[in-house]
Amino acid sequence: MVKNLERLVEDFAYHVQAQNEEILKGDAKTGNKHAKKALAAFLQLRAHGDTGRDALAVLFLHPRMDVRVMAAVFLLRHRTAEAKAILEEAAKGQGLVPFGASEALKRWEEGTWALDPAEDATGQSEANRPVPPSKRSRPRTEHAAPDRRRGIKRDKPGG
Repeated sequence: MVKNLERLVEDFAYHVQAQNEEILKGDAKTGNKHAKKALAAFLQLRAHGDTGRDALAVLFLHPRMDVRVMAAVFLLRHRTAEAKAILEEAAKGQGLVPFGASEALKRWEEGTWALDPAEDATGQSEANRPVPPSKRSRPRTEHAAPDRRRGIKRDKPGG
């Protein structure tokens, strides 16, 4: 399990760096793909509870500010004092990463930050919350409108 957590932390750091590099090059589409992968790594870490969150906290010492800031953003609830200190320091600078750090701090102070809530919308704690089915385990009909029939070529005139 430790190797798995370390790999997820490495994936998170890699994709945060790649996201920022792509955005700076002007390629937001590729940057967003890396952002989704960084988020996926965090969600997998979070599935391990506080052990996974603690594993991510090693990035507080990462040499790159963007990685430190993103780890702090996701760990604000779990490691509040440490995360706020990293964000406050980063927010003193100029550029995209300091701006992101200051925005995260604003959301925290407003009470609207919700990247890793202690409870979900139903009020269940993370430990008691049922795990949702994966996309692969959902029935194919879930996304289709039940009262609408899909047209096929032979149903159309001249088809």
